[in-house]
Amino acid sequence: MSSTIAATTIHASAVLVGAHAVLIRGPSGAGKSQLAFALIDAARTGRLSFARLIGDDRVLLEPHHERLLVRPAPALAGLIEIRGIGVHRLPFEAMGVVGLVVDLAASDAARMPEPVAAATEINGIVLPRLGVAPEHEALATVIACLSMGIRPLAKAPVVATHHPS
Repeated sequence: MSSTIAATTIHASAVLVGAHAVLIRGPSGAGKSQLAFALIDAARTGRLSFARLIGDDRVLLEPHHERLLVRPAPALAGLIEIRGIGVHRLPFEAMGVVGLVVDLAASDAARMPEPVAAATEINGIVLPRLGVAPEHEALATVIACLSMGIRPLAKAPVVATHHPS
């Protein structure tokens, strides 16, 4: 059923990092474009193995076979706003499969988030979610999430438990 839902446009940015896209949401001025550019720059400097812009400011989301696809809005493909510098053209990917949703300026961001806050549902697809508080810089936390192997969820969040050895 999810493959029949039409694409929707949202105000967000998206970057392909490795094999999956990071979808960056948040209110105007929260730093979506800044985080997108920082992820791309982290690949350029070796902190990430690969990162390329999918879209900035507006992206198209479409559920397809239990995955959420993200594409750039056609009028903005390859464009990114760098605050204080202006709009610039970058190489971009035409599509990505969302593997992590980052919510900037999230009101529910917590030092030790509840398991329910670690997932979000978009167009019927449950995805890993990272809520970032307004006062926190997001890049290091996002890189930590990605380096810990956050992967798309099948149906529901998985809560890791610690078992003493």
